Amino acid sequence: MFKDLLENAVQRTEGSLGALIMGTDGIAVEKFLSEAGSDANLDIAAAEFTAVVRGAQRSGSDIGLGKLNEVVVLLDDVILIMRLLSRDYFVVLALGADGNLGRGRFELRKAELQLSKEFAV
Repeated sequence: MFKDLLENAVQRTEGSLGALIMGTDGIAVEKFLSEAGSDANLDIAAAEFTAVVRGAQRSGSDIGLGKLNEVVVLLDDVILIMRLLSRDYFVVLALGADGNLGRGRFELRKAELQLSKEFAV
């Protein structure tokens, strides 16, 4: 089920490289990577960016602005969209620099709505 949702998000988003479900401990629960995504070491990149997610979660809570919903990181070659499923899990969609960011955010939100039931604490 998880892999199918990730594959669907990747296939429906122009310029997508892959999608992963990550724990905030940096361990991937499931992933679907295109060949270009595998070559780009996206699973390692997603693990490295868990620190960004944890820091943003902590900051939002500490200053009273609410819980974190989404983080978008724009790099020279890759766009990472990270959407929180729970306090401990999030889903990542990676796009090439010319990928469709709007469609990616939409597809990730759809995946989040389906996955959040499974990751509810």
